[in-house]
Amino acid sequence: MTADTIVRVAARGEGATADGRHAALAAPGDTLNADGSITPGPHHQIPPCRHFPTCGGCQLQHLDDASYAQFITDRIAGALAAHELVADIRTPILSPPRTRRRASLHAEAKGGRIRLGFAEAGSHAIVDIQKCHILAPELFALVAPLRKLLARLGLKRRRADIQMTSCDQGVDLLIGASFDGLEAAEAIIAFCQQHKVARFATDDGMGPEVRWEPDPVTITLGEVAVPFPPGSFLQATRDGEAALIAAVREAVGQTGTIADLFAGLGTFALSLAPARVYAAEAGRDAIMSLKSAAARVGRQVFADHRDLYRRPLTVEELGRFGAVVLDPPRAGARDQAAALAQATTPVIAYVSCNPSSFARDAQVICEGGYRLDWVQPVGQFRWSTHVELAARFSR
Repeated sequence: MTADTIVRVAARGEGATADGRHAALAAPGDTLNADGSITPGPHHQIPPCRHFPTCGGCQLQHLDDASYAQFITDRIAGALAAHELVADIRTPILSPPRTRRRASLHAEAKGGRIRLGFAEAGSHAIVDIQKCHILAPELFALVAPLRKLLARLGLKRRRADIQMTSCDQGVDLLIGASFDGLEAAEAIIAFCQQHKVARFATDDGMGPEVRWEPDPVTITLGEVAVPFPPGSFLQATRDGEAALIAAVREAVGQTGTIADLFAGLGTFALSLAPARVYAAEAGRDAIMSLKSAAARVGRQVFADHRDLYRRPLTVEELGRFGAVVLDPPRAGARDQAAALAQATTPVIAYVSCNPSSFARDAQVICEGGYRLDWVQPVGQFRWSTHVELAARFSR
């Protein structure tokens, strides 16, 4: 076997040669030697974090920005090609390091101490992070204090999931465990006061129980303060959110009434003013937050508690809108895409966190007579194989 050059990065993050050989932690331009070793090339950077590649929070820290951006573009182009689609794929917008404002960490009591961090790649083992190049500073600042608090509280479960979100009032914490008794309550309050935590909630499987929230927690979307239910979905970075909003605004342009499907808390619905917006969302807490926030400031948003998997908008309903914004979960929106393919809606803005399900739905939409005008990739999950995008379809 002879030496060969790595020409691309495969979907799971391995470097690949032109003849299909794969090598872990290889970048385009690296040389894959006959003995399987890697000679770094011009796009191979020294990973900045001491926990890479053990920590599963990142898979691609060995790529420079140019090769990371190309990986994102290739992922989308490959997914489209699998469905015989082509499009103008724009230059990816990458979130800077240390800007992740939402993250799920894990904690476990092991060997008389608390381990807190991301899981190892392909494993349930937890990397006890001592530094992090993706978390926003306000999130990482709580890691060490939270580790001490969980030790003091005597974490009962061997493993607990921890959701951290940076909100308007500070960091929102949701801990997948329960802590009973006066001593635990006092420890939680002291921790929250010392570290200016916006809210501390626990969930032992019966739903969130708020243990600390001096002021109602909100997240500002479209210049509107929206009540933030514990552990709710939020775009991972502020600049990534801004990039997706800008792409959606460009896609829909100036139109009449807009449908925002899988609307969540209203990231797009509240950013499309002064247009009238119909917003549909299956999550009851999210849609009630959007409804109350829109009503308080007089936004023209009709919030509908509707499960679009069980009851997608019909062709007739879709025909009432000048544009449709679609932002489904990773599974995509197969049934809703089928209805859109038959509708007369002039423009569709599709936001996706999964190029594969997006390409599947895009094929259905295009077979109905739409044209895929462009795709804007967004790299919110820096150094990750997770790829997001916004796209425009038109009749």
